[in-house]
Amino acid sequence: MKQTPTIPWFTQGDLDGFFGLFIDNLLQLMLIGTLCKYVCGLPDSLVLGRILPGAGLSILVGNLFYTWQARQLAKKTGRTDVTALPYGINTPSLFAFIFLIMGPVYQETKDPILTWRVGLFACLLSGLMEIGGAWGGDWLRRNTPRAALLSALSGIAITLIAMPFVFQMFSNPLVAILPMFLILLSYASKYRWPWGLPGGFVAVLVGVALAWGLNGLGLHVFTPSPDPASFSLHWPVPVPADLFALWSDPRGWKYLAVIFPMGLFNVVGSLQNLESAEAAGDRYETKPSLLYNGLATLAAAFFGSAFPTTIYIGHPGWKAMGARSGYSALNGAVISLLCLTGGLAWVLKWVPLEASLGILLWVAIIITAQSFQEVPKSHALAVAVGFIPSFAAWALLLVKTALRVGGSNLLEAAPKFGNELYVNGLIALSQGFLLTAMIYAAVVVFMIEKQLRKAAVWMLAASVLSYFGILHAFHLTAAGEENVIGFGAAPTFATAYLMVALVFFALSYRTPSVKR
Repeated sequence: MKQTPTIPWFTQGDLDGFFGLFIDNLLQLMLIGTLCKYVCGLPDSLVLGRILPGAGLSILVGNLFYTWQARQLAKKTGRTDVTALPYGINTPSLFAFIFLIMGPVYQETKDPILTWRVGLFACLLSGLMEIGGAWGGDWLRRNTPRAALLSALSGIAITLIAMPFVFQMFSNPLVAILPMFLILLSYASKYRWPWGLPGGFVAVLVGVALAWGLNGLGLHVFTPSPDPASFSLHWPVPVPADLFALWSDPRGWKYLAVIFPMGLFNVVGSLQNLESAEAAGDRYETKPSLLYNGLATLAAAFFGSAFPTTIYIGHPGWKAMGARSGYSALNGAVISLLCLTGGLAWVLKWVPLEASLGILLWVAIIITAQSFQEVPKSHALAVAVGFIPSFAAWALLLVKTALRVGGSNLLEAAPKFGNELYVNGLIALSQGFLLTAMIYAAVVVFMIEKQLRKAAVWMLAASVLSYFGILHAFHLTAAGEENVIGFGAAPTFATAYLMVALVFFALSYRTPSVKR
């Protein structure tokens, strides 16, 4: 009788995985603390007393579930190399909720409580959508080419995840460059450090030593956070009255045009991350993974956090580090402790972020490489096509940042670009870019396979999604571009995609399908 192997609770690779996931989660918490205060006008009593404790609780329970899920898979398969799904606050939703929902509410009303309540309502609806995706997601996963799922994920990894942090590292090379290459050495070549020290720990330690050592020599390469650091307990408190205050108020439903695409984005993104994990060797069931994802988001909203949680991008990167299941539980415990005690301020005073960002660069690189390695060689073209919408979203982010710093905005500047930058096309391609990337990559796969009827079905889906505004529809305001949901929201794209679908249907009757 085959003996079930002992599944360790913690391995050396889990410490590396913890550092990577912890830094990622820490960055989201820092963004929440900064943007909620300066963009949304929320006082510290709301940020420290409600939002961060609610976020910490949701991260803790989510990480514990995915730790348990990984251990169950390990026991079921008799493997000791199963890696838990990474989990944390959804970065795109964070930016969308702050800049397209909560920020505009505060600018219009100057009411921080109303601003917070609108964020809670958006988080609630997002969680309900994620739960709904648990029942339809498995069908979508079975009928979507792997290239379509992986390429869209890789596009996000290399643009929106890696590049901003690359710029940050190269703005402070004395602190960031050596740790970055130590991380690449550790993970790319599986270099073994003396005494079995994890590569991520060594890199961060070297970065901290460089920062403080160079500061001591008078170079001032690291400026600790000026915010006061003190420990004080902030327990999660249920806020049902605030959560449901806008259920029958039009001010909550006003932002459905942002909430619905982001909820759909979260569901699709989770499917892509599950596909990425399967390509790396760990197949997790779709329904429980998405269901618990949605329940944790509801828990976040119920306890005061306005930001959805999600299965994270990066499973192959953590797995390549040697992380198993313990890294997830440790991350949940440490992040929740920081949220409940105000410990974030202490971290910012001692650890330069530039010393840790190489871990996120590694994760982005390994995911991008995987999207080419784990698909048939002939589908590499489809993977490359799927990158294009992500580059549009990234380019738009750069344009908006430059305009904001220059004291302008898209509404004012768009007519001035002319043929120097087709900014309307850039914005249109960025709206719903994750779904667009998936659809384009899927269509190219089916064209390569000469399955034009399936390609036509995907183009028909693109036409319908465009018609209702899920793809490409927008209008400009002083706050930026806003998605438009409704009948005939993007009619030109809906018509163009319909024409492609009809042509593909017609051609399918003279082009034999190739079954593989």
